[in-house]
Amino acid sequence: MVTAGSSPADELAGAFVGVSGLLMSREVVDAAIGSITSLAADVVAGAVGAGLTLVGPDERRVTAAATDPVVERADALQYELGQGPCLEAVARRDVVRVDDIIRDDRWPSWSRAVTGLHLRSSLSAPMLSGSGLLGAIKVYASEPAVLDERDEHRLTVFAGQAAILLANVRTAEDARQVSDDLKRALRERDVVTLAKGVLIARSGVGEQDAFVELASRARANGRTLVAEAEHLVRTAVRTRR
Repeated sequence: MVTAGSSPADELAGAFVGVSGLLMSREVVDAAIGSITSLAADVVAGAVGAGLTLVGPDERRVTAAATDPVVERADALQYELGQGPCLEAVARRDVVRVDDIIRDDRWPSWSRAVTGLHLRSSLSAPMLSGSGLLGAIKVYASEPAVLDERDEHRLTVFAGQAAILLANVRTAEDARQVSDDLKRALRERDVVTLAKGVLIARSGVGEQDAFVELASRARANGRTLVAEAEHLVRTAVRTRR
C-alpha cells in the first residue's frame, strides 16, 4: 500500500522499477502478469485486492491474475453476467470508477451478485499499447467512496506503463519462441543431411536417392523422418567406434 509521507510520483516510480525488472530477470509472461497485478494493489491507497484481465484475439476476456479468490470471483461474475465495471472499462477504453457497488445501478445483476463478497468500491483502467487493447487492471476496496480522482489518475498511468511493459515481455517471449523454433528446424535439417551422407557413403547413391531411402526406412520402422535420421546417425557413430 501507499506509505505515509510518500508522494504518488514516488510510489509509481517504485512500482515501475519493480515491473521493469521483469524484463531483465524474467521474460515469462505469466510472471510479469502476476507481479503487475500485485503492484497495482500497492499503487492505489485503500485497495484490498487487484486483478488483471486479458483480452484474447477472439475478444474473450479472462482473469490472468488476481491477488485473492474474492477478486477472482468478482471478475468471474462479470464474465458470466456480461456486465460490470471492468468490462465497461475494456469496452470504452477508459477508466471506470464505482463509488458504491451496492448503490450503483449501471450493472444491477453484477452489483447484486457481488454483495456477499464485501466489496464496496472499485476502479478499472484499460491497458492500452499503441492502438491495441491488452486488457484491464482493476482494484477493489472494502469501503465505499474511498477511491477518488487521484486514484483514477494513478491507476490509469500505471495501466499504461504496465501495458507497454507487458507488450515488450510478450514480444521478447515471441521472439525467443521463434528463435527456439528456428534452432530446432536447423538441427533437424542438419541431422537429416548427416543421415543422407551416411547412406551416400554406404550405397554410393545420389542425394535424392538417399533421401528417398531415408523416407522409406522411416515408414518401414514407424518413425518420423527426423527420428529415423537420428537413429541412423547414432548407429553409424556406434559402428565406427
